[in-house]
Amino acid sequence: MNSISKAALAAGLAIVAWSGTAAADQKINIGCTATTDCASAAVALEQGIFKKHGLDVSMTLIGLNSNIPAALLSDSVQIGGPTPTVFLQAVDGGLDLVGVSGASSTAQSTYDTVGVLVGPNSGIAKPVDFVGKKVGAPGIGAFLQVLFSKWLIDNGVDPKQVNFVEVTFPTMGDTLKSGAVDAVVTAEPMMSRIIESKVGTNAGYFLKTVPDGRPAILYAATREWADANPQSVAAFRAAIGEAAKIVNDDPDAGRKAIADFTKIPPTVLSKMKLSFSDPTLNQEQLDWWAATMAQQHMLQGKPDTATLIEK
Repeated sequence: MNSISKAALAAGLAIVAWSGTAAADQKINIGCTATTDCASAAVALEQGIFKKHGLDVSMTLIGLNSNIPAALLSDSVQIGGPTPTVFLQAVDGGLDLVGVSGASSTAQSTYDTVGVLVGPNSGIAKPVDFVGKKVGAPGIGAFLQVLFSKWLIDNGVDPKQVNFVEVTFPTMGDTLKSGAVDAVVTAEPMMSRIIESKVGTNAGYFLKTVPDGRPAILYAATREWADANPQSVAAFRAAIGEAAKIVNDDPDAGRKAIADFTKIPPTVLSKMKLSFSDPTLNQEQLDWWAATMAQQHMLQGKPDTATLIEK
């Protein structure tokens, strides 16, 4: 597994020191990938909830989840939506990041929003068939790739025998169609688009056995920024909590906001489930992820998860 080191991410990046400005004057750029996991932020932006809480917010689409820690460190975004695995690897590599809120979490009602899609000529029908195959993932060490690897392990397959390559969500369909990869590990809204175009078929819903309430995406910031802006962190959490309820109670509102953010056609989003929006973030959740990553030898040390959530 590739690890995220401080040296690799910090090279050539300048850290901008923030002063403790009032939340009403605070501009925040949020970086997320093209999934439905940041629907709470998208809804809070579109419906003016951030503004109501005194925040001037914009959102930036980021191609690979593993690029989010670098974006935080460079201050091109102040809050990002990394997967817990990318977050913990970044911390393990020496980056001083903290979680400020949950974004989405696993739920049995939405396990089928994630899957591994295989090409028609891949010859893949069961977990053991992935041995020796090339599998595209939206970030090596990110949520989807790690849980897919866990699924392989649970089915007696060593993930080291699979050739993983990074493929951004928007290019997955074309990459699979060209035969450059045999399969892609993906999520909605891209999964439905690939299946409907008959480029790929689902070979496994690997979230089905994952316990509920495990973060899929969390909102994170540098500790320096979070400590300097406690009012903004509190306002952000309040806005996300309000927006998460809207996403879960009114999925169409979430779909509209995601469509506006990702530019994915509303007709595609209208046929799919959204990730479960969940503002919860606690130490037990991070401990589960740390144990899952340790099983795959992804961490050099043991993260002090008690210190990784902004108070």
